[in-house]
Amino acid sequence: MKALIVLALMLAVLGVAGCGGDDDDGGESAATAADTAGSATGGGDTGGAADGAAVFASAGCGNCHTLSAANASGNVGPNLDELMPDEATVEAQVKSGGGGMPSFEDQLSPEEIQAVAQYVSSSAGG
Repeated sequence: MKALIVLALMLAVLGVAGCGGDDDDGGESAATAADTAGSATGGGDTGGAADGAAVFASAGCGNCHTLSAANASGNVGPNLDELMPDEATVEAQVKSGGGGMPSFEDQLSPEEIQAVAQYVSSSAGG
């Protein structure tokens, strides 16, 4: 029951404020997020796997969300450390958006979405 209340509150906050990062970046693309993912791991070959921490940073997630593992202290969206979402919840929210959060399905590849979902859920303890 507590989780439903937290989810409802999260959606209400997102509905009022919106999310999605800084629009002053000149139109960062999914390719930039993928490039950043590779460079965040030391620039080496990631074997095609996206780095969830780099995707979190490049997609602007920290502009809206708090996640201590990412040194992010956004307060527009829910505090992910407190919410502790599981991987499936994060993946669905990133894909579909809702409650003020935009969908990132057109901005991130399926691999990037999966990577950021794994990163958030494991970092937040979900």
